[in-house]
Order: sequence, then structure tokens, then C-alpha cells
Amino acid sequence: VHLVESGGGLVQPGGSLRLSCAVSGRIFSIHSMGWYRQAPGKEREMVALFDANGRPNYAVFVEGRSTISRDSALNTVWLQMNSLKPEDTAVYYCSANLYTVAGRPPTYYWGQGTQVTVSS
Repeated sequence: VHLVESGGGLVQPGGSLRLSCAVSGRIFSIHSMGWYRQAPGKEREMVALFDANGRPNYAVFVEGRSTISRDSALNTVWLQMNSLKPEDTAVYYCSANLYTVAGRPPTYYWGQGTQVTVSS
């Protein structure tokens, strides 16, 4: 199973970025999938994800500024982030909790991360 992220970069405060994550490999079904981030010296935290019921969940710090979307047929999720702030600077990781075979518990997989830097 591979998760490939793209879309990070340097953006000015108030700007926007769109992150993309595609998962490929031996996938039976996806339990949940979304985005986390980790800033220097801080713990990794959830940003936005689709839960097991297919509902989007957002962290308080991005609610109203970000939108997560997906294409289930392509096993791809996107995170549109608007009104970015310097405190949004972090490495953003895509994660998928998925079943590789029927009858087994799901397993978490992580991408390598993409750097988002918000600075003037």
C-alpha cells in the first residue's frame, strides 16, 4: 500500500493551498482517510478526515477555512486550505486506515508528508 501526497509549498498568510493524496496497492476497502499535521516540537494532530461513516471531521483550528473532499473510485482525498496562517506551518501527512483483505482488522498507513510553510 502506498500513499502519495502532493500540493504542499510556500504560501503567504491569507493564501490557499490544495493538498492531494492518492492511495494505491492492495486495498479491499478504506475505513477512514484524511490529513494530519506535525509542526516542529509538537505532536502530530488530526486536521481533517472522512470517518468510517463517510462523514467529514475537522479540527477546530481549520473549521471554516478548510474543506476535505474525496473520490472513492480513485482512492483519493484532497484538502483545500484557505486563509492560511503562519501557525498552519507544518508537515502534512495523509493517512488511510484500510482493509487489505476481508475479515481482518484495518491497518493505518501513512504518506511521507508534504511541507506547508505559511510566511510572508
